[in-house]
Amino acid sequence: MKFEVVDLEGGITKVTLAGRLDIDGAAAVERELNATAARNDRVVVDLSQVTFLASLGIRALVTGAKATAANGGKLLLLNPQPNVEKVLRATNVDKVMPIVRDLEEVAAVFLL
Repeated sequence: MKFEVVDLEGGITKVTLAGRLDIDGAAAVERELNATAARNDRVVVDLSQVTFLASLGIRALVTGAKATAANGGKLLLLNPQPNVEKVLRATNVDKVMPIVRDLEEVAAVFLL
């Protein structure tokens, strides 16, 4: 599982994940994701390169969202692949972490 963090304009932190967010993938990124989420109040997780999402992957994302919320912030999910988005919507994760399609939408959500 690939994990990359980039700071964008407007105080937005973009975390890019790539690979399978299964048992091994979640274990590989959960600590770093939570640490990044705890330090920032505007986090967007790019899921466009995540090919599979298991329950432990969902747990890692929800835990990150809670860490960001503890700072008074929000965590968004960027452009998940269709099979990953289907899992997110079926489990109502999209109600906790909004799904956005592009960085312009990310900026608009954070400005609200």
